[in-house]
Amino acid sequence: MIIKLDPGLTKTSEYIVKNEDSAKFLGSGDVNVLSTPAMIAMMENTARLLVEDKLPADYTTVGTKVDISHLAPAPVGAKIKIIAELIKQENRKLLFKVEAYWKDKKIGEGLHERYIVNKQKFLNKVIDKIQ
Repeated sequence: MIIKLDPGLTKTSEYIVKNEDSAKFLGSGDVNVLSTPAMIAMMENTARLLVEDKLPADYTTVGTKVDISHLAPAPVGAKIKIIAELIKQENRKLLFKVEAYWKDKKIGEGLHERYIVNKQKFLNKVIDKIQ
Protein backbone atom coordinates (compact mmCIF):
# COMPACT_ATOMS: atom_id res chain seq x y z
CA MET A 1 0.00 0.00 0.00
CA ILE A 2 1.34 3.45 -0.92
CA ILE A 3 0.56 6.15 1.63
CA LYS A 4 1.32 9.70 0.52
CA LEU A 5 1.64 12.52 3.05
CA ASP A 6 2.11 16.18 2.25
CA PRO A 7 5.33 17.89 3.36
CA GLY A 8 4.63 21.02 5.38
CA LEU A 9 2.28 19.32 7.84
CA THR A 10 3.00 20.53 11.39
CA LYS A 11 2.02 19.57 14.93
CA THR A 12 2.67 21.34 18.21
CA SER A 13 2.55 19.48 21.51
CA GLU A 14 3.07 20.71 25.06
CA TYR A 15 4.70 18.73 27.85
CA ILE A 16 5.43 19.49 31.50
CA VAL A 17 8.93 18.42 32.54
CA LYS A 18 8.46 15.83 35.29
CA ASN A 19 11.07 14.56 37.72
CA GLU A 20 11.27 11.34 35.71
CA ASP A 21 12.23 13.43 32.64
CA SER A 22 15.26 14.89 34.43
CA ALA A 23 18.85 14.06 33.61
CA LYS A 24 19.47 13.10 37.23
CA PHE A 25 16.55 10.64 37.30
CA LEU A 26 17.43 9.04 33.94
CA GLY A 27 21.16 8.90 34.68
CA SER A 28 22.15 10.96 31.66
CA GLY A 29 23.48 13.73 33.93
CA ASP A 30 23.59 14.87 37.53
CA VAL A 31 21.17 17.81 37.57
CA ASN A 32 17.38 18.13 37.75
CA VAL A 33 16.78 19.60 34.31
CA LEU A 34 15.12 18.21 31.18
CA SER A 35 17.31 15.37 29.95
CA THR A 36 18.29 15.00 26.33
CA PRO A 37 16.70 11.51 26.13
CA ALA A 38 13.38 12.85 27.46
CA MET A 39 13.44 15.81 25.06
CA ILE A 40 14.09 13.41 22.17
CA ALA A 41 11.20 11.20 23.28
CA MET A 42 8.91 14.25 23.29
CA MET A 43 10.10 15.14 19.78
CA GLU A 44 9.57 11.60 18.51
CA ASN A 45 6.12 11.42 20.05
CA THR A 46 5.07 14.74 18.49
CA ALA A 47 6.27 13.59 15.05
CA ARG A 48 4.39 10.29 15.51
CA LEU A 49 1.21 12.12 16.50
CA LEU A 50 1.53 14.43 13.48
CA VAL A 51 0.94 11.59 11.02
CA GLU A 52 -0.92 9.02 13.14
CA ASP A 53 -4.44 10.07 12.13
CA LYS A 54 -3.45 10.27 8.45
CA LEU A 55 -2.58 6.57 8.26
CA PRO A 56 -4.92 3.58 7.87
CA ALA A 57 -5.80 1.97 11.22
CA ASP A 58 -3.46 -0.99 10.70
CA TYR A 59 -0.43 1.25 10.08
CA THR A 60 1.85 3.25 12.35
CA THR A 61 5.31 4.79 12.23
CA VAL A 62 8.49 3.71 13.98
CA GLY A 63 11.43 5.95 14.79
CA THR A 64 14.71 5.02 13.11
CA LYS A 65 17.05 8.00 13.45
CA VAL A 66 17.54 11.20 15.43
CA ASP A 67 20.03 14.02 14.91
CA ILE A 68 19.26 16.41 17.75
CA SER A 69 21.07 19.31 19.41
CA HIS A 70 20.11 20.12 23.01
CA LEU A 71 20.75 23.86 23.11
CA ALA A 72 19.70 24.98 26.59
CA PRO A 73 18.36 23.59 29.89
CA ALA A 74 14.81 23.67 31.21
CA PRO A 75 13.91 22.93 34.85
CA VAL A 76 11.56 20.32 36.23
CA GLY A 77 8.08 21.87 36.14
CA ALA A 78 8.71 23.82 32.94
CA LYS A 79 6.13 23.75 30.13
CA ILE A 80 7.91 22.63 26.96
CA LYS A 81 6.53 23.22 23.47
CA ILE A 82 7.56 20.78 20.75
CA ILE A 83 7.00 21.53 17.06
CA ALA A 84 7.32 18.79 14.43
CA GLU A 85 7.14 19.46 10.69
CA LEU A 86 7.12 16.82 7.97
CA ILE A 87 9.73 18.06 5.52
CA LYS A 88 10.19 15.07 3.21
CA GLN A 89 8.75 11.68 2.30
CA GLU A 90 10.56 8.98 0.32
CA ASN A 91 8.23 5.98 -0.03
CA ARG A 92 7.78 4.77 3.57
CA LYS A 93 10.52 7.01 5.03
CA LEU A 94 9.42 10.29 6.65
CA LEU A 95 11.80 13.09 7.64
CA PHE A 96 10.76 15.63 10.27
CA LYS A 97 12.25 18.90 11.47
CA VAL A 98 11.74 19.07 15.23
CA GLU A 99 12.17 21.95 17.67
CA ALA A 100 11.75 22.35 21.42
CA TYR A 101 10.98 25.62 23.25
CA TRP A 102 10.78 26.70 26.87
CA LYS A 103 8.96 30.03 27.02
CA ASP A 104 10.35 31.89 23.98
CA LYS A 105 13.77 30.23 24.03
CA LYS A 106 14.65 27.43 21.63
CA ILE A 107 16.15 24.63 23.73
CA GLY A 108 16.45 21.89 21.11
CA GLU A 109 16.37 21.30 17.39
CA GLY A 110 17.16 18.70 14.80
CA LEU A 111 15.92 16.05 12.42
CA HIS A 112 13.98 12.87 13.10
CA GLU A 113 13.35 9.98 10.72
CA ARG A 114 10.42 7.56 10.93
CA TYR A 115 9.16 4.74 8.72
CA ILE A 116 5.56 3.85 7.93
CA VAL A 117 4.92 0.20 8.80
CA ASN A 118 2.04 -2.22 8.89
CA LYS A 119 1.68 -2.98 12.62
CA GLN A 120 1.07 -6.72 12.30
CA LYS A 121 3.78 -7.33 9.68
CA PHE A 122 6.25 -5.36 11.82
CA LEU A 123 5.40 -7.37 14.96
CA ASN A 124 5.53 -10.65 13.02
CA LYS A 125 9.11 -9.87 11.93
CA VAL A 126 10.07 -9.25 15.55
CA ILE A 127 8.40 -12.47 16.72
CA ASP A 128 10.06 -14.47 13.92
CA LYS A 129 13.49 -13.25 15.07
CA ILE A 130 12.80 -14.29 18.66
CA GLN A 131 11.79 -17.85 17.74
